[in-house]
Amino acid sequence: MERFRILLEILDVVLVSFLIYRVFLLIRGTRAAQMFFGLALLMITSIAADIFGLDALNWIVSNLKTVWVIAFVILFQPELRRALAALGQNRFFRNFVRSTEGGPIGEIVQAANRLAEQGLGALIVIEREAELRAVEETGTRIESRVTSEILETIFTPPTPLHDGAVLIRGNQLFAAGCILPLTTNPHLAATLGTRHRAALGITEETDAVVVVVSEEMRSVSLAMDGRLRLNIDPAALRSELASLFVIQPKKKAA
Repeated sequence: MERFRILLEILDVVLVSFLIYRVFLLIRGTRAAQMFFGLALLMITSIAADIFGLDALNWIVSNLKTVWVIAFVILFQPELRRALAALGQNRFFRNFVRSTEGGPIGEIVQAANRLAEQGLGALIVIEREAELRAVEETGTRIESRVTSEILETIFTPPTPLHDGAVLIRGNQLFAAGCILPLTTNPHLAATLGTRHRAALGITEETDAVVVVVSEEMRSVSLAMDGRLRLNIDPAALRSELASLFVIQPKKKAA
């Protein structure tokens, strides 16, 4: 019995250590990292005050912990959403929600490169695990099959929806003319325009993948996880999209 308790305690320590390590990996390099270490320092101070019987200090630190956690949640909502979305991308969970069938990746790649050749800009947002209802509500619902012709038509001026983003959900071109949040990253190159900043903004908050076509540079880029891969060629884009996710087929009506 005693040996079993020791094993449970070891397992407890291992699980807590792994959890702290994973949280650190998720917030590393973000603004939330500094606040996380501040919260950890408060917890250590509280434990020390409790051990040495410093009641007044323990009372102050305990109240500060509550305020600190609330401030953490309010100030760093984008980082927390991104961390939770990254957790949902784990293969263990994705096996329960994704099928292995293919999708309209070829149509997206073909449209993006044709638009780049014509010097036309585009934003193609591909939904993954996290639902983009807030994005969907800012645009016009279409719910059509994804084809390169429809994508090219939408992004060809002077069509009313050419300035926004299109939302791909499953096998459907679900909405167009959608508005995306802009990134707040101050370290981006000045040469990156609004489309690239919008692509980074939505991928910082969700697990979406965004194909960006620049009308100025006549090039295609890929954004995911708050990172941007510039000037990606058609073969690499197709391979990258195929390896990132599998688009679900539209469900048949009952």
